[in-house]
Amino acid sequence: MADSPYIFEVNADNFEQVVIEGSSSAPVLVDFWADWCNPCRMLMPVLAKLAQEYNGQFILAKVNSDANQELSARYGVRSLPTVKLFKNGQPVDEFMGALPESAVREFLDKHIERESDKLCDLAAEAQSTGDHERARALLQQANTIDPGRPRVITELATLLADGGEYDKADELLQSLPADERAKAPAAGLLARMGFVREAADFPAIDELREKVAQNPDDLEARHALAIRLAAQNDYREAMDQLLEIMRKDRGFRDDLARKTLLKIFDLLGNDPLVAEYRRKMANLLY
Repeated sequence: MADSPYIFEVNADNFEQVVIEGSSSAPVLVDFWADWCNPCRMLMPVLAKLAQEYNGQFILAKVNSDANQELSARYGVRSLPTVKLFKNGQPVDEFMGALPESAVREFLDKHIERESDKLCDLAAEAQSTGDHERARALLQQANTIDPGRPRVITELATLLADGGEYDKADELLQSLPADERAKAPAAGLLARMGFVREAADFPAIDELREKVAQNPDDLEARHALAIRLAAQNDYREAMDQLLEIMRKDRGFRDDLARKTLLKIFDLLGNDPLVAEYRRKMANLLY
């Protein structure tokens, strides 16, 4: 760690140079820690790893609070570890405790524009004009220079899924940590691809509509119809079909209708339909 150009041991003598002056060139992440603090020791390797990975997009300054009590008091440090981000000589954000790596990344990415962000933005512009090949090339470049970054992975996987390359998209998404796969937009994309794959085994929509019309209690046909509708992005009618299953048989196939609704909610994210249909589902449940 002492050999890293991005990590510094800081005290009262060099705080002004490394943190105050240095933060005018790049953000400086100041880690207030102590030898006796176990959470500090848990956080240290996470911060060191990210400092190396971000390759100079921020500087990590480590302050031993026991040896630099005046600095800790000056910046209101009351618990350890406390981590403060400085820009242009001023603390602009902070967190306390040993956060997991994914949470520290989120914290950093609020303040640091990475080269992969620029490439993702350019890819979005290319997609908006219909130039999907350029968008794909830009996202692949972003994934090369910033491998494993959730934003890059999910945007590239979305592009692949839009082109019908579901296996490649799924392989990319599975490379994400489990907690990232469980969050939007990755969770929604996984749900969407799941509907497409499941729908491939069902009859056509018109045939399923006819079955449901002839026998409204044919819940297997109604569920298959909901999956078909979701696979072609007709989410409102898909959710109406699933709610009808719940009305007719709350326990159908181990609560399958409710579980499928939750997958659609993941897929839609912040769409107003989610709030509307959560209320409808709650009315049926309670």
